[in-house]
Amino acid sequence: MSPATPLPGLVVFGEALTDFVRTGPDSWRSVAGGACWNVARVAAVLGLPTGWGGAVSEDLFGQEIIDKSRAAGLDERFLQVVARPPLLAMVHQLDPPRYFFLGSDSADLAFDEARLPQGWEAACTFAHFGCISLVRQPLGARLVQLAQRLHAAGVPVSFDPNCRILMGADYPPLFERMAGLASVLKISDEDLRHIYPALDAERALARVRALAPQAVLLYTRGSEGMTAFAGDRCIGQPAFRVEVADTVGAGDACVGGFLASRLLRPHADLADHVRFAAATAAAACTRPGAHAPTHDEVEKILAP
Repeated sequence: MSPATPLPGLVVFGEALTDFVRTGPDSWRSVAGGACWNVARVAAVLGLPTGWGGAVSEDLFGQEIIDKSRAAGLDERFLQVVARPPLLAMVHQLDPPRYFFLGSDSADLAFDEARLPQGWEAACTFAHFGCISLVRQPLGARLVQLAQRLHAAGVPVSFDPNCRILMGADYPPLFERMAGLASVLKISDEDLRHIYPALDAERALARVRALAPQAVLLYTRGSEGMTAFAGDRCIGQPAFRVEVADTVGAGDACVGGFLASRLLRPHADLADHVRFAAATAAAACTRPGAHAPTHDEVEKILAP
């Protein structure tokens, strides 16, 4: 990418990794993934100039992430390649999901925000954070500080907790710290139960809304659709009915679709952005793996 190319308005920070999915007693299939990287790819494929701020290994797993980043059109000036092993997620059961992570000193932890291209903060109009990158140290603490700095500078922050097994009993304070910075906050029913196990959904949602009263809150419930809250507005959006290959990355596609719609169509109504996000999530489900749907794929679902 030429240094003269304008820097992107959306920058997504967080992990990319390789999923090893068990396909039999002694067989596995590797797939490039990672929640934050998925969000970035979705937004880029939908036509929004996007940078993914993260680090990958020098080996074949890192190369697959690099190749798919290029194919999606992500700004390569934000991606870093380091001489460390890859971050791996071992998915040994799909239904219900059972997995664990390998990577105590892996490439993702070596991401260095000081190496980002000059002027990126001035060009940044939205920044997204989330998932396990915020609890993998020392990376997590640096990303939280970066989110705070951007927020203080007036850059809107998007946040999706996307809870995983690494988020333990000490996670709620970190969640609430990040939620307080958010202009867009996406949270699933599963996330809500994980973070506030002692509260019912209504009380937990009320608590989250109080943390970020000015934010657009996207509360997703899988096949039951989602609800968007913004000030006094409450927008119910049913899930689009599609032939589902799997639901991997549907939540990431929802966030990426919402941010792309909002930034590419700033004058559209919030309900239009929510509907586009739901259609993007549905389109992602029509292909196996964390599929980043094209604009045409999304529009076909939106068509009457």
